Amino acid sequence: MPQTLAQKLVARAAGRAAVSPGEIVVCRVDLAMFHDSSGPRRLKPMLERLGAKLWDPERIVLVTDHYVTGKDAESRAIVGLARDWAKTEGIRNFHDGVGICHVVLAENGYLRPGMFAVGADSHSPTGGAFGAYMFGIGATEMLGVVVTGEIWLRVPQTILIEWGGRFAEGVCAKDVMLYLCGRFGLDGGAYQAVEYAGSAVSALPMQERMTLANMTAELGGQTGLVAPDAVTRDYLAQAGAGEVEIDAWQSDAGAPLAARHVFDAAALEPQVAAPHSPANVRPVSAFDDERIDVAYVGACTGAKLEDLRMAARVLKGRKVASGVALLVAPASRRDEQRARAEGVLGTLEDAGARLLPNACGLCAGYGDRFPAEAKVVSTTARNFRGRMGAPSTEVFLASPYTVAASALTGRIADPRAVLQ
Repeated sequence: MPQTLAQKLVARAAGRAAVSPGEIVVCRVDLAMFHDSSGPRRLKPMLERLGAKLWDPERIVLVTDHYVTGKDAESRAIVGLARDWAKTEGIRNFHDGVGICHVVLAENGYLRPGMFAVGADSHSPTGGAFGAYMFGIGATEMLGVVVTGEIWLRVPQTILIEWGGRFAEGVCAKDVMLYLCGRFGLDGGAYQAVEYAGSAVSALPMQERMTLANMTAELGGQTGLVAPDAVTRDYLAQAGAGEVEIDAWQSDAGAPLAARHVFDAAALEPQVAAPHSPANVRPVSAFDDERIDVAYVGACTGAKLEDLRMAARVLKGRKVASGVALLVAPASRRDEQRARAEGVLGTLEDAGARLLPNACGLCAGYGDRFPAEAKVVSTTARNFRGRMGAPSTEVFLASPYTVAASALTGRIADPRAVLQ
């Protein structure tokens, strides 16, 4: 029976030769990830009440990224708890203040094709970019995982989204996901597996594929998948993951699909989501007269090395508009170091950017927040009212290209005009 990539991944985890959409199966977990907000402060008291132990500390990855700015005593206590718990429980895969969990997980080679993984964060579908089945769960489900090493799952249907051709200059994966959120809504993924394919997707570098999988959360899917290929293999080799299998982790021809959507990549324009929803999307040309106060390049969605490179391409040799604050929070220390070595950070700083810590920061609403009444254009994934600032703060979502172009002009701008 032909199987989709999602079915193959779930079948392996369930110890089955094949599975069918709608079946409920119990899956063995290869990797469990959580951070300072979702992990020890929630899991530790529950484990103590149960008198339970971790099933396998070697399969757990803990990252501090939400409270690491330490703006107040509570934040410092939460990070301190995570550090102490990692030491007590023997968590060797502990990454302290070096970046956002989804990026840290990828750049350290934890994710490989064929894996079944869970994360205590809603953007955990990011792992699907590597041909792994990964999705987000809450603290109670994570408790079950860290004690038993298993989780039950209803085998998902697969929604196939194909992008043929090539994306135009100044158009990237963030535009793809904003367009899909606008077209299908925040429940368009129906909590199923969304697989991205086509020649335009195959041409994307690994971190752009991560953006597709990452924002599957906003699309309402359980996980976002990209079948592994040479791009995946090369990235993981550089990350120290060693040899990986890619041929086995492909959807079969004729596998059952819930839906198939085919798009022309060349026809996609830069997209912008207006306040206060990632689904409130129109082409960038609809926002020509929208002034901004802040341009923010940050978050797991929009401040990886590839994202920083995009912003730098737009800003090279230019200065941000008077009265506009350009804030840049590289998604990981490693990406920041590489961007520094490449001259990317120098370009951004020369243009007027102010660097912020490698953390979730403003996106998650921890530490600093955008001021009341401010108009912000941001590379983040969400712009819900009050999330990143006061209820009166207006956040527009866009790609790193568009955010950088907007910083130059002081209003939301089409990056294609700058890149010509």
